Amino acid sequence: MAVAPLVIIPARFSASASAHRYRALSTARTLSEGVLRAGGEPLTVHPWAPGGAVDPDVVGQRLGYADAVLLPGGGDLDPARYGQVTASDDVYDVDAEQDAFDLAVARWALGAGVPLLAVCRGWQIVNVALGGDLEQHMATPHRHVVHDVRVDEGSRLASIVGTSTAASCFHHQRAARLGEGLVPVARATDGTVEAAELPGARGWFLAVQWHPEDTVDTDPDQLALFRALVTAAAS
Repeated sequence: MAVAPLVIIPARFSASASAHRYRALSTARTLSEGVLRAGGEPLTVHPWAPGGAVDPDVVGQRLGYADAVLLPGGGDLDPARYGQVTASDDVYDVDAEQDAFDLAVARWALGAGVPLLAVCRGWQIVNVALGGDLEQHMATPHRHVVHDVRVDEGSRLASIVGTSTAASCFHHQRAARLGEGLVPVARATDGTVEAAELPGARGWFLAVQWHPEDTVDTDPDQLALFRALVTAAAS
């Protein structure tokens, strides 16, 4: 029996959880299920960046066994990480250790050529890791929004979902200046970059601003995203 590719998902810190008395680690159940449905084996890992700093090489020593990485959604990245002060009262759930670990994971995966799918906050993390920045609060946030997204022909994303897909979104921030080498391949009607690729990356890479896990059990396009990651991990 073939061994399923191992897909690392950095956990999210949680102030509480129903099954625990104290602070907890969490991963969206539908996100893990998406990896399983696609034929991969999801593994949640503990973010570890004491004092809000960690070297990508240290992260690589911990995660070097990974066949792929899935950077998930979550709270907001500290604006200081992309050279801004906190100008918006809408910035929430900032955690220095979470930020440092996620950024190090992104830099390690990209540098090592490990297949990487970045989702929502995960996409924003990659953008900042490559020198980009974010709009701290959108005039019209995409919260509980499902909208059609046009995808550029010839892109990796188009080869997976075609030139149009239904994106389930929950975010109030978006990429502003794109990081080095990143190319937008899908936009919403308000100009929000909904997906990006990194031509010339050492490994398979795709980022989406939406949450494919929201509809992975009903929308073949979203399951196809997970399958593309697992296929890259297997190869």
